[in-house]
Formats: sequence, structure tokens, C-alpha cells
Amino acid sequence: MKTPAAIIFFALALVPLAAIYGPASYILNLGAHALIFALAALSLDFILGKGAMPSFGHAAFLGIGAYAVVIAASAGVDEILWQFAFASGAALVFALVTSSISLRARGVYYIMSTLAFGQMLYFLAVSLSAYGGDDGVTLASRSTLWGGPALRNDTIFYYVCLAALVLAYGLLETISASPFGRVLGALRQNPTRVEALGYRPFGYRLVATLISGAVAAVAGVLLANQSEFVSPAFMTWQRSGELLIMVILGGIGSLWGAILGAVGFVLVEELLSTVTEQWKLILGPLLILAAMAGRRGHA
Repeated sequence: MKTPAAIIFFALALVPLAAIYGPASYILNLGAHALIFALAALSLDFILGKGAMPSFGHAAFLGIGAYAVVIAASAGVDEILWQFAFASGAALVFALVTSSISLRARGVYYIMSTLAFGQMLYFLAVSLSAYGGDDGVTLASRSTLWGGPALRNDTIFYYVCLAALVLAYGLLETISASPFGRVLGALRQNPTRVEALGYRPFGYRLVATLISGAVAAVAGVLLANQSEFVSPAFMTWQRSGELLIMVILGGIGSLWGAILGAVGFVLVEELLSTVTEQWKLILGPLLILAAMAGRRGHA
């Protein structure tokens, strides 16, 4: 694990201790919210920073994970570990079908195809009247962990989110450093030369999107449990745009940077929303300035 990542995770692990000196429930829920979006941004940075595949439909995987919780719970499956498996499996199928088509395009055409597939899933969720349609659905309670109600404790839930983030970071960092990851990185820099060496870019990019989608779906499961509410708003293109902003703020290509960018974005958003109802008018220019002056990534 790189030193910046270790420092970030150590600082995040101390948040529940800091919560003792303030409104604990609020701090822990905000912290968990930031960790969940850090996990989603991390998954996006893997395909954007390592594989040069910008997606405007990445929030679809977040929605898949969230709705997996609702669907599983309605079938009597409340165990979060099973919900993780169900969500990841559904995300793999969606990524396989959509990416098999999207990856045949390049540039803006690839971006627009990811946006189109994301919006298709969004409107599908809106049409699901059994799960609240556009209004969404409220969960009866958080999922169980090993059959018990441990996740109802905000501190335990926070550390579960942190553990998922650490494991995902370790997995994606290991993959990035592997021969597979090096080929993926080479495709970002010079795909023509990589093809000349005998590698098939399509297969590498497809596998990368499958991995990224599965990780984002895990974030969706956690998001549903954190908010105890699921709606199509989880997978709008605006949400995908926010994930892109988080990655850009942290530095494209730096996995630990995506975590930092996501945490910073969530905290600034929360701070501004307590100051004024028109907080987006302030956030927009701040993001532009940060993107212009920030890191350029690939660390």
C-alpha cells in the first residue's frame, strides 16, 4: 500500500473517535456517506485513470447495488454478504452486455453510449412501480451482518464501509501493478503499439469494466443501507458526473487521489448546504477552480 493511502486510511479510521466530541450519529453517517462515494469514485478511477475509459453512466452500477438490496430484502434475504454477491453478479451481467457494445466505439461516441445505457437503466427503475417507481422505496431496516443487527450501530457500519474501501483499494492497486494492469496502462498511453505487440485491447478493457462495475455495485449496497432509502436518483447522469468530478479533483490515475477527491467533495457539499439553499452556485465555481489548479493525476 502506498504511503499516501496508508495515511488517508489511518485518518479515516480515527473519525469515530472524533465523533465522541460532537453529534456522533451525524458525523458517523456523514463519514460513511463519504466512504461510500470514495468507493464508487475509486471504481471509476480504475477504468478512467488506468484504462482511459470515461463513463457518464457509472452511477448505473451504484443503482444496481442499491436495488439489489431492495430486491433481495423483498425475497427475504437480509444478509449483506449475500446482497454484495447478488449486486456484484448483476453488475457483472450489466457491464458485460453494455460494455461489449460501448467498447466498440471510441472517444465521444464511447462516452455517449455509456450515458445512453445508464439512462436506460434509470428509466427502467422509474418504471418499477413495485419498488416505488420515481418516488423510491424506504427500507424497513439496515441489512444484517452474519445474521445479526450489527449494522444498525453507526460505528460498526462506518468501519464496515471503511473495510470495504480498504479491500477495494488493495484489490485495484494489486491489479494495477499486475501484468494485466500494466497492459491496461499501456493501452491508455499508446493502444496502437500495444496491438502491434499482439495484445487485444477489447478483452483487457472489458475485464476492467467488469471489475469496476462490481466494486461500484458494492458501494451501492452500502449506500442503500446508509440512507435506508433507494430511488432512481441514485443512478442519474448527474450522479455519474459527480463521480467524475471526484476523480478529477483527486487526480485521474491516482487511486488514493480518488478517495481524497470524493471525501473532499462530500464534505464541501455538506458544508455549503448548511450555509445557503443556493449552495450549488458556490460549489460550481469552486470545482472549476479546483480542477484548473489541481493535480493532473497518473501518480
